[in-house]
Amino acid sequence: MNKKQAQSELTRKKISEAARGLFVQKGYKATSIEDIVAATGSSKGNIYYHFKSKEGLFLYLLNEWDRDWLDKWQEKQSSYATVTDKLFGLAEQIIQEELNHPLTRAADEFFSNDEQKSEVEEKMTSMMTEHLQFNERLIQEGIDAGEFAAGDVKEKAMVLESILVGLSQMSRNASIETMLTSYQFAIQTFLHGIAKKK
Repeated sequence: MNKKQAQSELTRKKISEAARGLFVQKGYKATSIEDIVAATGSSKGNIYYHFKSKEGLFLYLLNEWDRDWLDKWQEKQSSYATVTDKLFGLAEQIIQEELNHPLTRAADEFFSNDEQKSEVEEKMTSMMTEHLQFNERLIQEGIDAGEFAAGDVKEKAMVLESILVGLSQMSRNASIETMLTSYQFAIQTFLHGIAKKK
């Protein structure tokens, strides 16, 4: 990275950190480009140069959040003895790192905005694809280790993602303990089903 690129990255970081604080405090819709200009001391043109739009800036923050989440997972996944343990660890990390993340409220607001352009739809599709691939790798690991029955990995990954996404929507106002219990029950149900054993 040359000096100009390093300076540009430093500016992006400064703008994004100030904007993150505003989005957390005021929410997505109530934060304007003018607010970000005032908080950073950067010109509107400089912000648009680095992020193209308020939406682009927020997408940048979401990407950072995703990278941070994955880094934390990579650090701790080796501490789980089995893939089954990893699924329960995954549920715990979702509760700790996503549902209680400072940007969660602003992200809900951002993704529920009907006026968003195709860039947001593309990002949502990309994020969903990444989540499904993550689930597929985890499930395949369990099959390879002999923990899970063989079968359609893509279908199982989709069911798992549907459970996790649904729970995140249903338990936003619940306590950490209640959420953890719900997620643990959901993982148990995913692993063992609800049919009575014969």
